[in-house]
Amino acid sequence: MERIIERCAGLDVHKSSVTACVRILDESGTLRQEIREFATTTRGLLLLRDWLASFEVKLVGMEATGVYWKPIYYMLEDDFELWLLNARHLKNVPGRKTDVRDAEWICQLVEHGLVRSSFVPPKEIRELRNLTRYRKAQIEERTREVQRLEKVLQDAGIKLSSVATRVLGASGRAMLDSLVSGTTDPEVLAELARGRLRSKLPALRDALEGCFSSHHALMVGKIVATSTTSTSPSPSLASRSSE
Repeated sequence: MERIIERCAGLDVHKSSVTACVRILDESGTLRQEIREFATTTRGLLLLRDWLASFEVKLVGMEATGVYWKPIYYMLEDDFELWLLNARHLKNVPGRKTDVRDAEWICQLVEHGLVRSSFVPPKEIRELRNLTRYRKAQIEERTREVQRLEKVLQDAGIKLSSVATRVLGASGRAMLDSLVSGTTDPEVLAELARGRLRSKLPALRDALEGCFSSHHALMVGKIVATSTTSTSPSPSLASRSSE
């Protein structure tokens, strides 16, 4: 079969080790194959990078194994053309019983152009994705905390969400902090309202009269402390910041 790639390598990736196979033509035109195993520590990956460079490898194919391929890919991406290969395209091949065989097979597939690389976004896009996904996770977690807070308040007979648009707005937080501190007088709590919420003082007094116990105070205190770490408003209860 015709060789498409003259200087290539195949990597079989695992959690603690990576087996590398290099296939190149030597000066006499004879196909030369070298196989070596490296640790997946930073030191080990630096040795892998230098080892591949010593053979003047141009293209490296590697299996997308869990998340373990990522540090290897990031270490090599500036020095080599990398192909990230779908594991389903590489499995179920008769005779492949060891990691050495796997690395050799990957290298042969790359060498003959029999596999197609998966798309890996550039570094800047990967970093942006990480940030946006983390931000989304924060918002989702805060929404869950607000829902837990509402359940605790309902359990205590506190109907704050029926009057205040934002339970965790400035007014709501002040009232919740006072409740946690032991203040349960609805007259005192209602006076903590700010802005447009002060036009609802009678309704607030009724809403804040309940059976708020030390257990409720413990739960609300934990939830409010957790929600303070996020700056995003709850999609379910957010509206007017003046409250």
